[in-house]
Amino acid sequence: MPTEQPTPEPGPGPGSTPRPVPVPYAPEGTLADGPAHDPAEAPFLGLLATGAAAEEYERPVLRARAGGAAAGRLAALERAKFLALRARAELEDRRRREAELSALYATAHDLAGLRDLDAVLRAIVRRARSLLGTEVAYLTLNDPSAGDTYMRVTDGSVSARFQQLRLGMGEGLGGLVAQTARPYVTDSYFHDERFRHTRTIDSGVQDEGLVAILGVPLMLGSGVIGVLFAADRRERVFEHGQIALLAAHAAHAAVAIDTANLLAETRKTLTELEAANEIIRDRSAVIERASDVHDRLTELVLRGGGVQDVAGAVAEVLHGEVEFTGPGGAPAEALDRSRADGHAVRDGADWVAAVGAGGEVLGALVLRGHPALDPVDQRTLERAAMVTSLLLLARRTAGEAEQRVRGELLDDLLNAADRDPRLLRERAARVGADLDAPHVVLAARTDGPRPDDAHSHGTDRRRLRSAASHLAATRRGLAAVRDGGAVLLLPLGPDGDPAHTARETAARLGAALHLPVTVGASAPVPAPAARPAAVADAYAEARRCREALGALGRAGQGAAAADFGFLGLLLADTRDVDGFVHRTLGAVTDYDAHRGTELLRTLGAYFACGMSPARTKDALHVHVNTVAQRLDRVSRLLGPDWQTPPRALEIQLALRLHQLSSAVAGDTGA
Repeated sequence: MPTEQPTPEPGPGPGSTPRPVPVPYAPEGTLADGPAHDPAEAPFLGLLATGAAAEEYERPVLRARAGGAAAGRLAALERAKFLALRARAELEDRRRREAELSALYATAHDLAGLRDLDAVLRAIVRRARSLLGTEVAYLTLNDPSAGDTYMRVTDGSVSARFQQLRLGMGEGLGGLVAQTARPYVTDSYFHDERFRHTRTIDSGVQDEGLVAILGVPLMLGSGVIGVLFAADRRERVFEHGQIALLAAHAAHAAVAIDTANLLAETRKTLTELEAANEIIRDRSAVIERASDVHDRLTELVLRGGGVQDVAGAVAEVLHGEVEFTGPGGAPAEALDRSRADGHAVRDGADWVAAVGAGGEVLGALVLRGHPALDPVDQRTLERAAMVTSLLLLARRTAGEAEQRVRGELLDDLLNAADRDPRLLRERAARVGADLDAPHVVLAARTDGPRPDDAHSHGTDRRRLRSAASHLAATRRGLAAVRDGGAVLLLPLGPDGDPAHTARETAARLGAALHLPVTVGASAPVPAPAARPAAVADAYAEARRCREALGALGRAGQGAAAADFGFLGLLLADTRDVDGFVHRTLGAVTDYDAHRGTELLRTLGAYFACGMSPARTKDALHVHVNTVAQRLDRVSRLLGPDWQTPPRALEIQLALRLHQLSSAVAGDTGA
């Protein structure tokens, strides 16, 4: 049974950066022109600075021992030598890694500039041999019709028989790599029983004189198109870093082969259309545009461009208007066809290319006003959609990492009231939040029609989490998933009104999800970092407000305790009686205070007399017209609906609470 060689992270390979030439070693105790009696590290620092060979590091110790140095001095030198050698090894390792990465980037750049398939294949094999410093390198390609793999290009080979080999799937080392799509390596081919030997293959390998062979698959998507090999005519151990380096080179090579194949197909199409000179010119222009957009998209990805940059580049190449839209911004029928077919589809005078990954639709690229689209231009639009999906997935990955950080911080605030405020502030600063500023806690939940299946319900919850996290990030706040909904901790706006923040949050989340989202808000939390326990209390209040909205038939809205009138006294943790009285009667009490009127007394008598003006005038000993004038003024101050049953109930409760608080204040003053 063959043993698979693991594919490690890229690591050190054969050294490709020349070591500096050592300079004559200075005597112990001196470094350059410095003073004598330097510490034990001094001679080794000089060796590090000059890039001396490893054996040079023994000389300071030998000199000291020969000079009869004390045991402490010898121990210090041995310790300094150990540290210096370790630093030298680390520097050498980093130089090798840097050289390998530079060579890999140079290879990718060279391959991107080639258009001919044969030139691409020769460059791939030649660079593979150079990267690993082997005597031979070669490349085989799969033949789907024959069900085997055949030798395509060699570099350093001298055997004609070897250059014409064909390997069945699972035969020899190369056939095993092609079949399993995994790297395999052998230090001694003819003594390795992990794979199936055949007379034909062994004869070809023996004729070439190969002993140590490393093979890695050329992957295109999830399929194998061939195998890339590096081999020596002597036994050799290929290190993990070298295996990873060749695998990385093979990944670049597969993309270059795919690009060369695409361009070859395009040139074949042009050759078939040579009958008409006008068509030839037109097709040449198409090829130029395809090449141009390929180069532009590659450059955009390398420099970290965004989705709109991709749309702009494709629009310029295709001479049209290209727009990226979300899943709801493109025609649904065209988007479904494009997702099912995997190609751009025509929708009237427009073209729609779905942008998605793993069955999820992330949006679409829409080319407007361009009904006659060339097939190559159509492919260009499709490739741009694929690049867009990669960019969106990369952005999502980064966003999800930040979401986790924000969510974990909010979970700690809700679950652990004894967290160290200093640590909370430091963690908040990493995501741009200021937990010493006033915040409001919001409890959000989707309240659309309940989905019939658990998958749809889970999708709605994930979308709510994503939308809440995005809103928290833009507002420099925090968000987490809890109790079947989302909880947000957002800074208070300039108006300092939690109710306004709740309504705004419900509107923004609802628009993002295309579902009603109900949001309850707490009273302000002055400094969450200083009092973490207040966050949990505020969350409980926000949930009560959210549940009250649902019970009152106000799903899809946002509110705080202050929006519920006297019911808010029951919902809020603060029991802000004075605030309720002022919100309900403040206009009347302020009017009496400034003008010396008795509107509040008249209002109390009016309700006490069953809302009868005639009985009210007797209770106050005034004319009935005076009562009417005062009630008219009350209507202007409280609004025309102040006598409706719900408002009248709140006003009477506020009057009673005002009387009780005034009586308590009077007793205290006495």
